[in-house]
Amino acid sequence: MRSLIQLCVWCLLASIASQPALADDLRTNRGNDPFFQISKAIPECPVPLGPLETEQEWVSEAHYRIERGNSCWVEGRCRLSNSYRYDAEIAEAVQRRLSTINIATHWREQSSLWLMLQRRFIYVQGCVSPAFDRDKFLSELAKTADVDKVIDNMTTDPRTKPLPYPPLAP
Repeated sequence: MRSLIQLCVWCLLASIASQPALADDLRTNRGNDPFFQISKAIPECPVPLGPLETEQEWVSEAHYRIERGNSCWVEGRCRLSNSYRYDAEIAEAVQRRLSTINIATHWREQSSLWLMLQRRFIYVQGCVSPAFDRDKFLSELAKTADVDKVIDNMTTDPRTKPLPYPPLAP
């Protein structure tokens, strides 16, 4: 009986000791960066990884993220003290803007797209048909207030390797 109790204690300790390692591998949106899908017409399009990262990735990026976030305020280009503070309101404005983009572009019927916002940048990730008017779509997004840059990570071939964005692992 005593050896059974010792075995259970060792198993419990091993389980507890392994928890932080498992938690480190868990990918989450640690920076609360807005990330959302805006269209889904191309079903075979790989879902982007977006802002999901492990604890180790978050820690290794922390200094760089703080530096990037504060630099626009230090340089006098931002009204807020950190460029990441704009992202939530930009996400709301972009969603309103998407409803007004010229229907003639048929962008919803020609794409499967996700938007990720980080420090006033909009990353457009996903798949588009060859007829999709990228330039017009990107220029319309860029007209959103407080947007600093729009980055095109779209592909016309979802089987392209490597994709222009990191995909979510299956």
